[in-house]
Parts: sequence; C-alpha cells; structure tokens
Amino acid sequence: MSAITILLADDHQVVREGFRALLKIEKDICIVGETGDGIEAVRLAEQLKPDVVVADLMMPSLNGIEVARQVTSRLPGTKVVILSMHASEAYVLESLRNGASAYVLKDASSADLVRAVREAIAGRRYLSPPLSELAIQAYVEKTRRTDSLDLHDTLTDREREVLQQGAEGRTNTEIAARLCISPRTVETHRANLMHKLGLRSQTELVRYAIQRGIVPVESFSGEKK
Repeated sequence: MSAITILLADDHQVVREGFRALLKIEKDICIVGETGDGIEAVRLAEQLKPDVVVADLMMPSLNGIEVARQVTSRLPGTKVVILSMHASEAYVLESLRNGASAYVLKDASSADLVRAVREAIAGRRYLSPPLSELAIQAYVEKTRRTDSLDLHDTLTDREREVLQQGAEGRTNTEIAARLCISPRTVETHRANLMHKLGLRSQTELVRYAIQRGIVPVESFSGEKK
C-alpha cells in the first residue's frame, strides 16, 4: 500500500516540527511539504497533490478555513484536517462547511491527529474530543433555521485573499507582490469586496474579519495566538 502523503501548514515552526515528528512515527505516512503561509499552502497543495493537508485554523495571508475551501474545490482527491486552539462550534461548523474532513484541537493527544488523518483518508468525518458530533449537528440545524444569504459566499477566491491580507494591515502594493498581481488589480478587488460586504472603511474591514474569524483578535492586541 502506498504511503499517505501530507502537507503541513502552520505558521509556528516549532508546532510544525512537533506534528512532523508525531506523524513520521507512522510508517505509512510521508510528509511531502510544509509551510507557514495560507496562500503558499494552496500553491503547494496544487503542486504536490498530497492526500491530506493538515492546516492551522489561523494562518497569515489565508486562514485554514479558506485553505480548506480552495484546496478541496481545486483538488477533490485531497482531504483537509484543521488544527485549532478553538473549540467553538462556529469554527468547527465553518471548517466542515468549507470542505474540511476533520477538526483537531491542538491540546488533543497525538493519537487524535493520526486518527483524524486516517479517518479523512477513509472518507469519514472526525472531531477530536471534547467536540461532539451531536452538538455540531444541533448547531448546523440552528444556523440552517436562521440563515439568510451569507454575503461572504459572494466573494471570489481573490477577494477573500485580499480581504484577509488587507485586514492584516498590508498595503495594496504589499498584497500585489504576494499575489503576483498589480496594485491596481488589488485596489479593484478591495473595492469590489467592500461593496459586496457593505464596508466603508479599513476599520470596518478589520472588524468584519475579526467577527468572521478570518483573523484572530489577538493579532490586534499584541498577543500571540
């Protein structure tokens, strides 16, 4: 049987090293790449076509939820496992809604991460304890009853990338350099996403990104996530 190939994406090198060490113990698991940047994670996934992408929920440039959405959309054969410090049902639901197969808490046991990878490969969903499938289903039903059109769903991939990087405080020129597009194109994407979301200022953009869980509030308080 061929090895399970994995791409690791977490912006903390020490965390990546720890997960790499845990996964390398498994004889049938092979780490084929790693990165600390969300956009690079999508690029590497398209290049390497791993069986599984293990992605941190909160990463610079593109968060784990958006990585899951883009990777599973472009690479139907690749599964995504989200790693997170947050046990919030809202984060779990958004991860699953956007294509993630598993959600693993960072304080879970090493066996949970390995099991999550294997369950994802088998086509099953996995939530590490104390997350409850029943609780998630109840949350899904609750949001289904109250949901109207989610304006975030109208954003294109590029607009989502510009949204997060703009919320992180990057200028149009800096975003353009990272996305390999022109500053004017970035300006157009920024204007379009602001119009779609009804935002009128950088402050409102940042507030929206925090409320959506696109960027962590700690980023703006000087704390680490």
